[in-house]
Amino acid sequence: MTTVVELHVVSAVEPWERLGLTVHDRAARVGGITLRFTAPGDVPTAGVVGWTLADAPDPGVTQIDGLPTTHGDAPADAPPAAHALGIHSWDHLVVMTSSIERTCGAIEAATGAPLKRIREAGPIRQGFHRLGELIIEVVESAQVTAPQASFWGFVWNVPDLHEVCDRLGPEVISLPKPAVQPGRFIATVRPSFGLGVPLALMTPASH
Repeated sequence: MTTVVELHVVSAVEPWERLGLTVHDRAARVGGITLRFTAPGDVPTAGVVGWTLADAPDPGVTQIDGLPTTHGDAPADAPPAAHALGIHSWDHLVVMTSSIERTCGAIEAATGAPLKRIREAGPIRQGFHRLGELIIEVVESAQVTAPQASFWGFVWNVPDLHEVCDRLGPEVISLPKPAVQPGRFIATVRPSFGLGVPLALMTPASH
């Protein structure tokens, strides 16, 4: 099964550390996925700029509908990293597109991960794949007109979202509000905090 083992992020490290992420040598491991940071100015773009996959059917693929793609090995099992943010797990990574059919078709062809479902949500459509522990949420919007897909942001699950929001404060993160998923709550880190990547925190799904 194809899994995501790294996300490549162009951002200063300091805001992530102030948020409560433990970073060493410009890398932070969350679950089985490593965030690898590049300093702004070293490359012309910002935000999430690529991913590394393990066990993909064709390791020669270098882009998936415009998403820069590299390949590596799945990390060895290790104790989970301790983050003051209290991250429980990954929830999903958002990919923006002008065509769900085009992007989801490319993801399935390159990874073997089928399109699980399409959700119609007013002016947008959402398609979902699973790559290991990470759900890939492909969002089609009329506001996106580029001929290829792009990474947007991601969501982590935290066990006590209300405590995290109280601790960080309203200048850093919004108040928790009901998520689309019944019984779950979500809060978004404010862009002014300087992460350079849209980040939301959610309460974990109940099983």
